[in-house]
Amino acid sequence: MNTERRYPGGSKKRVTRAGEAIRDERPTPEDLGVIEEWRAAHRGVLNTFQAILRFRTKGRKISVAQRHKRRNTIFNKLHRLPGMQLARMDDVAGCRLIFRNIKELEDFRADFHRARFKHKIRHQSDKYNYIKNPKETGYRGIHDVYEYDVNSEAGKNLAGLYIEIQYRTLVQHAWATAVEVIGFITESQPKFQQGDNRYETAMALASEILARAHEGMTGPFPNLSDTELLSNFLTIDHELALIQTLSGLSQAKTDISDKRNTILNFSEDGSLEIKSFRDATDALRALFELEKQFPKNDIVLVRADTSDEVRIAFRNYFSDAREFIRLVESGCAKISGVKRRVATPARRKPPTRKET
Repeated sequence: MNTERRYPGGSKKRVTRAGEAIRDERPTPEDLGVIEEWRAAHRGVLNTFQAILRFRTKGRKISVAQRHKRRNTIFNKLHRLPGMQLARMDDVAGCRLIFRNIKELEDFRADFHRARFKHKIRHQSDKYNYIKNPKETGYRGIHDVYEYDVNSEAGKNLAGLYIEIQYRTLVQHAWATAVEVIGFITESQPKFQQGDNRYETAMALASEILARAHEGMTGPFPNLSDTELLSNFLTIDHELALIQTLSGLSQAKTDISDKRNTILNFSEDGSLEIKSFRDATDALRALFELEKQFPKNDIVLVRADTSDEVRIAFRNYFSDAREFIRLVESGCAKISGVKRRVATPARRKPPTRKET
């Protein structure tokens, strides 16, 4: 009996070659098939880790969700990072945990690092600690990358695949959500330092405000005085009408089904289509078909136990930056000692959405 282990996509070298073909914009149907097989294999890794995390968070006020990295995002990352090897891309599968505060986050993570399983963390503890060392974009949170490793016959082909666990507080998640929303509604991508750099600067300043006012820490501008911080943010916000624009967006009114697997399909015209599936295999098959049918759409498959968890963990897909706005306004007031509203909501037509 042949018990030879087969790596998803054939081999790490074959997956990397397929990624190079994407970067060179000359992929063959075989290359695309290799990538899809490799991406699909991460579903098993996701299922394992989300089960572990849900067990360890049971009865605690911690939101847990998981997601497959979007195909377009993978391809864009290959173009942005010329040295990136696809087989070594470590965030294709991701689980996100959202905590009420930094202490709960740090306590849970420390406990999780002591967990007894074969999956190995791939880096030193603080390598991706963007709370201790915020990114210059303002991103704050902690990432851990694990390498999947099991002895079981069913899971041995997945050994060597990576999964990223993201730890954020509610404050940090509100900021990250707003960055994603800006990427949807403008021509700029502050997350990737692309487009009008004023959006990136505004969000970095906002991150500093949130860190100081709500978490007793500093962000990407620790040397700015409170007065300089507020002045700089309010000046650039006035130029962009950023808070005003975000205030004019409304949260999607449509309820998400409580089926566990949900595809969020954000089209170029701003509409959001939601598809829910009970079976993960059906959902993954539908994801790949939609990506082929709508190559320019932003499509993601997420899994969470309830519709509320989907909304919390993936607020950006519902153009919902209300918590970010509330935190920025209260943060400005706290730092300045003066109650104020940063902006009056703009009158604008919200994106359209539908559910199927």
